[in-house]
Amino acid sequence: MEAAALDPETRVPIGHEVDIVTARQKGRELAAQGGFSRTEQTLIATAISEVARNIVEYAQRGEILGIMVIARDLGPGIPDLELVMRDGYSTGKSLGMGLPGAKRLMDEFVLLSVRGEGTTVTMKKWAR
Repeated sequence: MEAAALDPETRVPIGHEVDIVTARQKGRELAAQGGFSRTEQTLIATAISEVARNIVEYAQRGEILGIMVIARDLGPGIPDLELVMRDGYSTGKSLGMGLPGAKRLMDEFVLLSVRGEGTTVTMKKWAR
């Protein structure tokens, strides 16, 4: 099994709600080009949507890069990574399923955050 290739030219700036839809659509398109099934395309698009929504909600701006999804921002950072990865935990008005849900949808998931410097989520979905 190989990972879908990262296309460093594929960048979707995230700053507004509409950018979430754009990132989701681009992710689905790249997943289709990478040979992923429709189900896998939906999983990838959903995971992208979740992390893009977090960028808009908590950092105001960031970007999504390639099919190996990298969501990064220069927001306030996440003080407690263990807590934020618990199902049902939310500092906003959501169900608290975003980051834990994105992790379940992808094959690899790494969350890094530094207070005052921002957060980076790196996710991969392997072609089957």
